[in-house]
Amino acid sequence: MANNLVIISFCLSIPILIITQRLFLKMNYTDKIISRSSHKTIATRSGGVSIFLILFLISSYFYLDGKTLFDYSFIVPLSLLILIGLYDDINNIDYKLKFIFQIIAAKIIIDNGLIIDNLHGVIGIYELSRLAAQLLTIFIIVAIINSINFIDGIDGLALSIIIVFILSFEFFSMSITPFRSISSILIPSLIALSFFNFKKEKKIFLGDSGSHLLGGIASIYVVYVLSNDYIIKPEYDLHKVLFIISILTYPIIDIIRIFFKRLLNNKSPFEADKNHIHHLILSKTKSHFKTTFFIILFNIIIIFTFQLIQNFQ
Repeated sequence: MANNLVIISFCLSIPILIITQRLFLKMNYTDKIISRSSHKTIATRSGGVSIFLILFLISSYFYLDGKTLFDYSFIVPLSLLILIGLYDDINNIDYKLKFIFQIIAAKIIIDNGLIIDNLHGVIGIYELSRLAAQLLTIFIIVAIINSINFIDGIDGLALSIIIVFILSFEFFSMSITPFRSISSILIPSLIALSFFNFKKEKKIFLGDSGSHLLGGIASIYVVYVLSNDYIIKPEYDLHKVLFIISILTYPIIDIIRIFFKRLLNNKSPFEADKNHIHHLILSKTKSHFKTTFFIILFNIIIIFTFQLIQNFQ
């Protein structure tokens, strides 16, 4: 099934990406070139909508055929996230409104049965009360959504980070996860989108809709990892919190750094600028591809380093 989904997803991705971009261009929903822009040609923020359509269409087909690929209830919070992201792509809404809807989406995910109710011994804490568990889970979900949104500033970076994250999530699991089908649909569609993202002309960006969608999916995966159902392979066994840090190293470092940097400069943590780590690297490399490559290589090295340290212990 997984192999079939990979093939179907990739074959479906190309036409949907092209058709969605043409629709955005027809409606003049293009990414305006401003001082913070990293592009100098026509581009659309249609990538997130395309990825969601691919996921939705494939899921709907198998649902109508009587096959359940994953827990379809997660479509609800993901739909909410992509809608608020799409609205922001078109109308540039206030971050406070996005923040409210991110919290609502997080609560829906919790109500679907995913919650962080155990810290597995971090700072001596194990089981959490229901209220503490809900508050912590909402915080983690919202933080992950925004961390993916923050790194979506240069070509291919957010896409590559999520691809590595999903591959790590599936590879290190001792058994087939209940999200294997989503992973099999997402990876080929993200690879296809990467091609359009790196193009010189008529580029396709993830947009806020895409970063919210991928951030929402990543947060669902993270909460699942921290549950008792996700078991890391014995030969790669690592404390779950450290495991999460290793496979999401760059987004975690970047959001913490930029959050406090903006606060120290008396700015809103959500006020966009070009002071992210990837922007600083880009100013040296002058290449989106090289910058993305170096950051992904760094993230992979961190994953292997954590594993080596664990094995030596």
